[in-house]
Formats: sequence, structure tokens, C-alpha cells
Amino acid sequence: MDYIAVLLPPIVVGLLFWFAMKSIFNADKSERQAEARAQAEADARVEAQNPGQDSGPAAG
Repeated sequence: MDYIAVLLPPIVVGLLFWFAMKSIFNADKSERQAEARAQAEADARVEAQNPGQDSGPAAG
């Protein structure tokens, strides 16, 4: 029984840390996906307003 009393607190803290980090990484991934979608929409809007013009940096 003493082993449980000794090992339980670090296990619980480790699990809390794992859940916190998992939620942070999931939020970051969602934010990156939303940013990529917004950027793609903005690029498509610019391309629709200026067809035929190169809106990107010069290649070469």
C-alpha cells in the first residue's frame, strides 16, 4: 500500500501534464490549419481579382 501512496501523485501529475500538452498541440495544429485555409482563400481572392497577373515572388 505504501507503493501506491508514493507512486500515485507523480503518475497523476504526469497524466495531467500529458493531457495539457496534448490539448496545446491540438490547438496549435488547428490554428495552423485555419491559418492555411485563410491564406488559401486570400490567395484565391487575389487571383480572382487579378487573373493572369503573377501575384507571387519573382521566380528565378
